[in-house]
Amino acid sequence: MPIKIYTYANCSTCRAAVKWLRARGLEFDERPIRETPPTVAELKTMLAARGGEIRRLFNTSGRDYRELGLTEKLPGMTEAQAITLLAGNGNLVKRPFLLGPKVALTGFDEKTWQAALG
Repeated sequence: MPIKIYTYANCSTCRAAVKWLRARGLEFDERPIRETPPTVAELKTMLAARGGEIRRLFNTSGRDYRELGLTEKLPGMTEAQAITLLAGNGNLVKRPFLLGPKVALTGFDEKTWQAALG
């Protein structure tokens, strides 16, 4: 499985992550997160990598998160409900969202990415 990265074109953090990958000559498949959110299976993989903390998969600073009142609602949701919500609305997913053969990362922190991807 090649590296797959979900990004949003207007996100400076996403652009920085893609630039970082290119600078290291890493091949990847870039997908627009709003139009094609991660699948349920991909979200479950990421959830396991994030220690089962569902909130870490959400873009908590995004408008959709605030408008849906998820600060209050998320604690009462089941894992399945939260994953279904994320799979149906890419705006809610923390980005960039990167999955590879042995790596699963959300957000972009150069040190973390360097440690994970070399």
